[in-house]
Amino acid sequence: MSRLSSAFERTLPDEAATARLAADLALVLKQGDVVALSGDLGAGKTHFARAFIRALAGDPALEVPSPTYTLAQIYETRPKVTHFDLYRLGDESELDELGFEEAVETGLVLVEWPERAPDTLASASLHIELTDGPASGRTAHIRATEDAAKRVARTLAARDFLAQAGFAEADRAPFQGDASARRYESVAAHGAGPMILMDSPALVLGPPVRDGLPYARIAHTAETVLPFVAIARALSEAGLGAPAILDANLDAGFVLMSDLGRGIVLDETNCPIPERYEATMAALAHWHAHPPRRELPALGDAVHVVPPFDRGALSIEVSLLLDWYWPHLRGRLPDEAERQRFETVWNALFDRLGDAEPAIVLRDLQWPNLVWRPDEAGLKQVAILDFQDAMIGPSAYDVASLAQDARVDMPLELEQRLLDHYIGLRAAQDGIFDRARFAQDYAIMSAQRSTKILGIFVRLFRRDGKPQYLRHIPRIQSYLQRSLMHPVLGDLAALYRDWALLDDTAARTQDL
Repeated sequence: MSRLSSAFERTLPDEAATARLAADLALVLKQGDVVALSGDLGAGKTHFARAFIRALAGDPALEVPSPTYTLAQIYETRPKVTHFDLYRLGDESELDELGFEEAVETGLVLVEWPERAPDTLASASLHIELTDGPASGRTAHIRATEDAAKRVARTLAARDFLAQAGFAEADRAPFQGDASARRYESVAAHGAGPMILMDSPALVLGPPVRDGLPYARIAHTAETVLPFVAIARALSEAGLGAPAILDANLDAGFVLMSDLGRGIVLDETNCPIPERYEATMAALAHWHAHPPRRELPALGDAVHVVPPFDRGALSIEVSLLLDWYWPHLRGRLPDEAERQRFETVWNALFDRLGDAEPAIVLRDLQWPNLVWRPDEAGLKQVAILDFQDAMIGPSAYDVASLAQDARVDMPLELEQRLLDHYIGLRAAQDGIFDRARFAQDYAIMSAQRSTKILGIFVRLFRRDGKPQYLRHIPRIQSYLQRSLMHPVLGDLAALYRDWALLDDTAARTQDL
């Protein structure tokens, strides 16, 4: 029975369309994939292969000779791609000498004339057959395995979305993403400025974890692109820097937005630039000065109802420490008594947040989500990204997110400078701004955020195979130690001290 079950078909009226299809597929294929490319002489296989490899290399001028005589050619792209042309293959056994299996194990494989070696067809995750028609030009018939078919369907849907937005012939290229399942691409089209395509299919909810609900529902994690579109619009209307939404398909999960540039808030040594962080604090103070709206228009008649950062969300987030960070250190899950003590301490702190100043908290204000734009003026000099999980909650959360940036070392002196800057701006805006109350809320929310992040970074390591996140743990521990100095966190400080949760040596070396 063939492994290739799903089928797709694309009409390719010219060589440019063939090259676009090759580039679109290169965006979603990965190490271990085998692409079998069939067709008669002159059907366009070599043109397709050349465009595919150039897209992987990110070099439209890369020399890609046909390996008709050498039979195989390796390109150090990401992932590495080995291009086989089996037209002159004498016997299928020669595949071993050509290193076919090793090529599959260590990279991506593209095979022309796979019919000359049936084993290549048997191992293919994608089989593309190019045929010529009398009127419509070339046609690509694509069959794929179940896993590859999901990725192929997604990249073809993205192309269709761009066509509907008026950019059918746009060039697409991979763009650095984040720790989520979302994908980003840079999009270039004649007559248009630089654009970014967000590919964010509906969130797949996990199993129930509490009260019959999955984690995402309790934590109010965005399940579609609707919140992103709505918050981007609200930020822009408030006079702040945010991506302009050029088009969106809320059901399919595609958003086309303006590319805000590559300016960052760090210097050449990857240290925070104080003035740029202060500018971000000024934008945040302006945002927080306006009472939060629960209902935000998004696109057309669609309205996003901003969820509350309620006790359920607060508590499920800190519980990540018990579920992931604790066993990372201890080699076991906490027992019921330990969980009860943890929940008792945190519930008392959450009680104190009952009358905290509310705001639409953007949730992830750290340097990779900030774009510095020196050509802009005022509050728009800094633009904000990655805010789809925004909730209505204590304004201090966003201040803590920025002043204790999880991705870069924030010296205590700079953290205090940023706090003073924000508080000064808020006090000037609001004569009754309560500095002492804000300091208490800041301590609680910074501790809540750091506690959550310790769990998230270990989860990214253990569940998602991303050990690089462990290097951030000592920084998060140091932030927690600062926060725990506030008197309101006395019980939490005693708890974390009793459990030795801030032993950075153990956290960094466990299971590495």
